[in-house]
Amino acid sequence: MRFSRLSILTLALAATSAMMIDLADARVGSGNNSGSRGGRTYNSAPSTNTAPKAAPIDRSMTQPGSPSAAQGVNRPATPAAAAAPSRFGGFGGMLMGGLIGAGLFGLLSGSGLFGGLSGFASFLGLLVQVGLIGGAIWLVVSFLRRRSQPALARGPAGGSGPHAPGDNMLSRLRQGMATGGAGGVGQSALTIGPADYEAFEKLLSDIQTAYGREDTEALGGMTTPEMFSYFSKDLAENAKKGVRNEIGEAKLLEGDLAEAWQEGGTDYATVAMRFSLVDATVDRATGRVVSGDRTTPQEVTEIWTFRRDERAPELGWQLSAIQQPEMAAA
Repeated sequence: MRFSRLSILTLALAATSAMMIDLADARVGSGNNSGSRGGRTYNSAPSTNTAPKAAPIDRSMTQPGSPSAAQGVNRPATPAAAAAPSRFGGFGGMLMGGLIGAGLFGLLSGSGLFGGLSGFASFLGLLVQVGLIGGAIWLVVSFLRRRSQPALARGPAGGSGPHAPGDNMLSRLRQGMATGGAGGVGQSALTIGPADYEAFEKLLSDIQTAYGREDTEALGGMTTPEMFSYFSKDLAENAKKGVRNEIGEAKLLEGDLAEAWQEGGTDYATVAMRFSLVDATVDRATGRVVSGDRTTPQEVTEIWTFRRDERAPELGWQLSAIQQPEMAAA
């Protein structure tokens, strides 16, 4: 059966359009609703002037209805729940599982502990394995640091109440709703101060810059292990396609605090932000612009959730989730 010239042209245009759609938005978390917001992962964030409604999270390691969805704060503690958690549970377990699986494959095939890699993996597969090893090491180091740091007893973040809209960062990043409605059991309101707003704006710029430079070490220090895994996968996909992102000049234009709360020893803050940045996807070999623009900034609105663990105060705030604003029905 022969295809007509028109059919071939149609298929070629469709394939090109699909690729352009895939590469059109190259910035961090573009088009995705990913990550975890503790016990509120699947709850709608309160509306703000910057983003009236956030799209629901559709990719998360927090399972709906499971005890881990609220990190144990939505149900009374039991002897089983109070037991010491596995050192390599959750994301760390996934990483270790991947490494062990690759090792077992090599042993069964007679190629040695990691010899199986050469038989079934391309360069991209090797890159993923190296990333898994690096991630596992990072998790172990983080775990040891947390064990060596005593839990800190502290008051509300920032040490002060709300400030006037003209004060410093609050002229652009405003405090909207501090609690966002009633929380679950074990959750309490959290006060966000000027130092926290400064940290949020800095993370917005630094994460975008690190992603554009493909600086995974910097990304790992500014994001949770879950978000780091998503970004690493996106960067690996770009390498497979032979493209890279050029991202820069990220600048906050307007923002609102949607909600901020505490769960046990963890602080969360969800912030709607409108910002500008230069965003282009370029061919790795030729430097040709595939999509986007190297010179003209574009404006973007997203909802970012930041997380801070009192067991690791040296890490400070880290990006925990990204959501897109939900589009109004036509």
